[in-house]
Amino acid sequence: MFRTLFPSILVLAIAVGGSAIWLQNRNDISNLAHIQGLDEVTDVQATTEAPEIVEMTIGAEDAPVTIIEYASFTCPHCANFHVGPYQKLKAEYVDTGKVRFVIRDVYFDRFGLWAAMVARCEGREKFFGMSDLIYTNQKEWTKGESNIDVVQNLMKLGRLAGMSDDTMNACLQDQAKAAALVAEFQRNAEADGINSTPSFIINGEAYPNSSYEDFKVAIDALLAE
Repeated sequence: MFRTLFPSILVLAIAVGGSAIWLQNRNDISNLAHIQGLDEVTDVQATTEAPEIVEMTIGAEDAPVTIIEYASFTCPHCANFHVGPYQKLKAEYVDTGKVRFVIRDVYFDRFGLWAAMVARCEGREKFFGMSDLIYTNQKEWTKGESNIDVVQNLMKLGRLAGMSDDTMNACLQDQAKAAALVAEFQRNAEADGINSTPSFIINGEAYPNSSYEDFKVAIDALLAE
């Protein structure tokens, strides 16, 4: 039912390893961009001060209910949640101050990491809008004859969100940020015992991927306490 996480971080690194990729000058992109693979991040972590990773949250900070979602941009079940139940939850609970929603990235592959790096380019201001674009168009942007095609597809979505090629190239070249994102994912997933996506933590308790109606029952029960 859900996409299961690799059993160890070592397997994750091997599964998505490989040589670095270079985005060639296409579609008026003026600079070459060094695109991250996860095989490079260990050395970067050891030699570079890790940048702060901002938690991606939406909703009132003092909302009585907090939902943490662990999701991957390449996970079909995560895309289904975001185009379905999430939109209803946002309208009824997040936008009305009842729920604070937190998204934590999970990286199965380099495509998911690249998508997260693009989505985070301009912080919370653009993250949730970019997430909607990435999930809504998941079947399209993940297609391509090469990894370069996938990056091009992601950058097309970034342009729709108003980001420049220079901004996205800089984000994709940031090896220290890539290392910090992977490390943050590892810490959070291990701490919360996450082994599949999408997975949810509601007010500190694990909760499975469910329909909007089931989420509503759980949230309403917490609000009534």
